[in-house]
Amino acid sequence: MITIAAYTLRECVRRRVFAVVLVLTVAFLALYTMAATVAFDHVDELGADLLDERVLTGSTLLGLAMFSTLFLGAVLAAFLTLGAVRGDAERGLLQPLVVRPVGRSALLAGRFLAAAAVCSGYVAVVYTAAALITGLTGDWWPDRPLVAGGGLVVGVVVIAALSLLGSVFMTSTANGIAVFMLFGAGLAAGLLGQIGDALDVQSLEDVAHATSWALPFEALYQAGLDSLTEDVRGVTGVIVRLGPFGGAQEGGPLLWAWTALYLVLVGAATRLAFARRDL
Repeated sequence: MITIAAYTLRECVRRRVFAVVLVLTVAFLALYTMAATVAFDHVDELGADLLDERVLTGSTLLGLAMFSTLFLGAVLAAFLTLGAVRGDAERGLLQPLVVRPVGRSALLAGRFLAAAAVCSGYVAVVYTAAALITGLTGDWWPDRPLVAGGGLVVGVVVIAALSLLGSVFMTSTANGIAVFMLFGAGLAAGLLGQIGDALDVQSLEDVAHATSWALPFEALYQAGLDSLTEDVRGVTGVIVRLGPFGGAQEGGPLLWAWTALYLVLVGAATRLAFARRDL
């Protein structure tokens, strides 16, 4: 299993995936630093009235950074896993491995371990950098930074698991499209929930809630947004909980338990599907 994980990482280095991700990430953080500096300077000039404008600016900026970080992590997860089974099988790379020396279960576990480790580490670093930039430039810090970051980390692991499952059935291109469509569906669920909340339409809220839990990376993202301003009250609290790209919603312990069970179920489905696949 460890051997397969190490092979996956070496293959990514050979294809310069990490180099591309590093360049894009540095560019994103540079732009974010510039945006945060300008935004907080503007807030200082305006002053505060009914709203705590520093909280509103900081939470909005970091919320946008969280969405961007989750998206970049999803891209990385997809590229690490989209051709893990069918793509490698069609290139004749799996046949010598699944019989001897590793077997199917070890192959899947190794590919997932490599993808999860890289994606979770990447998301943790980028989120931490964004939080530090926000705090240092605007003197604003999230209420529960570890919960927000943890939601992103686990969320991208869920995306990697779904992409690995898709790789059993679909070609690399089709799987990549499917992963990003699922990501878009989660985003749409968050926006749908905002609309339902604003119009007081319970059916929309129920659909959004069910969809976000069917795709728990979205529920984890919403819980992360909520943890940014968990202690904020009044008008400011109401506004910031609308959140960018999906409203902030408290997840609670049940969400984490469901996510753990969800990963187990996806893993079992992936193993069962792979076991029935002819190579």
